[in-house]
Amino acid sequence: MIRGLSILLCALALSACVGKPSLDDEALSGQELNLEDFFEGRVVAFGQFQDVFGTVRRRFDVEIEGTWDGETLRLVEDFVYEDGSTEQRIWTLQKTGPEAWRGTAPGVIGVATGEERGDTFNWKYEIDLPVPDGTLRVTFDDWMWLLSEDRVLNRAYMKRFGVDIGEVIITFEKQR
Repeated sequence: MIRGLSILLCALALSACVGKPSLDDEALSGQELNLEDFFEGRVVAFGQFQDVFGTVRRRFDVEIEGTWDGETLRLVEDFVYEDGSTEQRIWTLQKTGPEAWRGTAPGVIGVATGEERGDTFNWKYEIDLPVPDGTLRVTFDDWMWLLSEDRVLNRAYMKRFGVDIGEVIITFEKQR
């Protein structure tokens, strides 16, 4: 048991040392990610959650319908998990400045905040995620990069009590 605890503590310490993206990182393209443009209409996504040890724990597909009225971006996300279970999350996002966003969704604690910069978007929030035996409160440090006019890569770092517990990787594809 002590050996297992030692391994766990070492893994957690190492995970805290892993580099994370920054909005100050050099842009890799001249593209501009505008959430309201990319997510308006129909978008499909494919993703997975993996724990801090790299083990894939859950996969999912998402159908997203986005509407933009000039001030508010509403995203209706319909998740289907590999076990056949489903979930719907509805985000309401408001553009608060040329590159700034605020948003809410059921389960989100307080208000999510985000910033666009070039081809990158960073979104931070705390949420009660549904799990089979209740909910799990986690924080997300969510990063999106525009890869092409119809594809966004998303990598979200998850923490619980300030400790890395895993990440979600998603590819979004705009449907035309």
